[in-house]
Amino acid sequence: MARRWTPRRFIVQRRVRVALCAILTVVAMTITFGLTSHKSVSLSVNGQTRTINTYAYSVDGLLKQAGVKVKTHDLVDSTSGGQLRNHDVVTVRSAYQTTINIQGQQVAFWTTATSVNQLLGFFEANQRNAMKVTVDVKNVYNQLTGGLVINQEGPVTVIADGKSSVAPNGKLPAASILDSKGIVLGKEDRVSVEKDQDTTVLRVRRVTHGETVRSTPLAFGIRTVIDPNLAPGQIEIRQQGVDGEKQETIQVTYVDGEAESESVVKEETVSMPIDQVVAIGPDKQETKPDQGKTDDGDKGKNKDKNQEKNESKQDSDQDKPTQPTTPPQTSRPTEPAQPTQNPQPAQPPEPVRPPAPPTPTPPTPPTPPTPSSGLWHASPEAAMTYAAGAAAQRGWVGSQFDDLVKLWNRESRWLWYAENQYSGAYGIPQSLPGSKMASAGAAWRDDAAIQIDWGLSYIAGRYGNPSGAWRHSEQTGWY
Repeated sequence: MARRWTPRRFIVQRRVRVALCAILTVVAMTITFGLTSHKSVSLSVNGQTRTINTYAYSVDGLLKQAGVKVKTHDLVDSTSGGQLRNHDVVTVRSAYQTTINIQGQQVAFWTTATSVNQLLGFFEANQRNAMKVTVDVKNVYNQLTGGLVINQEGPVTVIADGKSSVAPNGKLPAASILDSKGIVLGKEDRVSVEKDQDTTVLRVRRVTHGETVRSTPLAFGIRTVIDPNLAPGQIEIRQQGVDGEKQETIQVTYVDGEAESESVVKEETVSMPIDQVVAIGPDKQETKPDQGKTDDGDKGKNKDKNQEKNESKQDSDQDKPTQPTTPPQTSRPTEPAQPTQNPQPAQPPEPVRPPAPPTPTPPTPPTPPTPSSGLWHASPEAAMTYAAGAAAQRGWVGSQFDDLVKLWNRESRWLWYAENQYSGAYGIPQSLPGSKMASAGAAWRDDAAIQIDWGLSYIAGRYGNPSGAWRHSEQTGWY
């Protein structure tokens, strides 16, 4: 008997077909995902390259899978940007810190250069002026013996102890060049590498210390006393002041024989100062007590100020005192007034205090000292010079650096203290808020190098390069 076609049977078959299609779709997507997500990527870390098979979608995922830890100033580059694709090449270059000199300021500079010549070349690639950049190499045997060479090729001029000589092989490490010249470095000696036109100069500066004794006067003070025996306003020096003396032992640091800095290591007082004593008379009183002395023609001017202005008639006997009586209506002009025999005691004058010395004006707060390493309060020219080397190190030369100059001219005119009064954006790259730059260094408010390092990292992560940031700024007015 033939099976009848029913609506229920039709529904069941349709559900089966839908389920099969779904399963086939999932299988196809899984196969496609596996084929497309699996990548073969070349990873180069400090010149050592290896091939890695990965399913990571981003460069960060690849580095995490490979166990590569990237520090703040390390440089990471990929042929396809942040998104990882098959057959990409990812390059990681670890940064180390050296010191450069820009306009007399010692600046910490993180670099991935494999030679001093390459480092100087970064600054020359985008250099806009004739400012000379010097690389100061500290702790030479730790940084240079391991393979950091002075020059890619050609001779190197060595200057030390007032003598100049030429080392023919610039590919040798700096320590080897110094050894070949018989130059032994002291613990504190300084080594720097600089470009003088087309000549690479390796310079050694000797650091020595010495002590000297310096006598410093201790100024005497002035002590004021009030002497009622002196006339009002009269000044008399009772004791001359004598300066004391202090001896300081000074340690002086000499660089190639010239004093660079000094510090006090010991103080000793040889003699104490002697104060100068100055006596002054009391202030002048408005009314003075009656002393009983008058001229013959004085008519009652010797009376005490607390007595009423009345006179009593007195006998010609001066030895017999009279008591005051009710004053007459008129006085006798032909008879001179006699002095009172028992005048009231005069009130002693109030002690006069010396005038208080004027309150000294507080000194102007000193300018914060320039730190030993930092582009502290840099001029726009110095900031641009630093940025030239830092940008070239990322491969941003030519038009890329031109766009960076235009971008930060628009944002801040390359002023380290530029601040937007409306948004609060701060510094050369106009970080919003400015505290974001703390990730590059604590002194972000004052150090242009920190601001530039952060700004370049921000551009690289958000736009890829300065030209991308400039295009966005042209379209929107911000980046």
